[in-house]
Amino acid sequence: MLEIIVLPLLTMVTCKETCAAIIALHKNGFTGKDIVATKIAPKSTIYRFIKNFKERGSILVKKASGRPRKSSKRQDRLLKRIQLRDRSATSAELAQEWQQVGVSASACTVRRRLLEDGLVSRRGAKKPLLSKKNIRDRLIFCRKYSEWTAEDWGKVMFSDEAPFRLFGASGKRLVRRRKGERYHQSCVMPTVKHPDTIHVWGCFSSKGVGSLTILPKNTAMNKEWYQNTLQQQLLPTTQQQFGEEQCIFQHDGAPCHKAKVITKWLGDQNVEILGPWPGNSPDLNPIENLWSILKRRVDKQKPTNSDKLQEVIMKEWVAISQDLAQKLIESMPSRIAEVLKKKGQHC
Repeated sequence: MLEIIVLPLLTMVTCKETCAAIIALHKNGFTGKDIVATKIAPKSTIYRFIKNFKERGSILVKKASGRPRKSSKRQDRLLKRIQLRDRSATSAELAQEWQQVGVSASACTVRRRLLEDGLVSRRGAKKPLLSKKNIRDRLIFCRKYSEWTAEDWGKVMFSDEAPFRLFGASGKRLVRRRKGERYHQSCVMPTVKHPDTIHVWGCFSSKGVGSLTILPKNTAMNKEWYQNTLQQQLLPTTQQQFGEEQCIFQHDGAPCHKAKVITKWLGDQNVEILGPWPGNSPDLNPIENLWSILKRRVDKQKPTNSDKLQEVIMKEWVAISQDLAQKLIESMPSRIAEVLKKKGQHC
């Protein structure tokens, strides 16, 4: 009878199933000696399973407690408060401060505790400093246009200036490398002490990108240059994209933009101005996202001289699709809502 019961059990391979088979035989009245004879498991294992079953009344293995935590929940909350008080404190600095309240833990343990609370280490976002006046002006602007829909924003022509630099200096890039490849040619980002910088002016709307003009070398970005740019670039673009339909023009508060001669010229041309535009608010202008996209595309081409850089900029600018431009314009209502929600702070 023992052989009949054991035969199918011999095919079992997992520890849990082996334990269950041994206990099943034990419950059926077989002695430890009889079960050992089946060679279902080593003798010591069989007797240990039977002993544990007698003591606990179950075949479930008690989960090990593991190494005890070095900190209590209260101490973990204290660590979180210390971190939130100084967001830039390193894990090593936090470990030292934690030690002062009686918790001796490594920087690695500190990182694990903070990770449990969802606090991860990331690069701080770089944003312009907002003064009280900036915040107030941002709120005034956003309240003024809070009811505008994506269709309303589709009638706006956004504009701005931007610098482009050689050798990928326009933005940071990550590379994947093996150990010892830090200075491998394919993993190095070349730099020069005084990289050539090209300044451009561009505009776009929901209908696509407009004109892009490059500021000539040794030319000041002043009111004379700006008026000439508006005359030769803005007016043809608005005519091409909007025809006889009324278009609203956006530009920021740069000195050359606010010059009296520019204000008068725009009035003479019957150009309606969006605003007044709040200072230090690039996050409200979707053309900033367009510049970032354009700079990444230009950097991928790896231009090696100023002429090549200009050529690549113009080529990549005209390659920007209307669909992308429209999506950026359609983000305006959510930008406005987020600034209002954050009481004038960055979005």
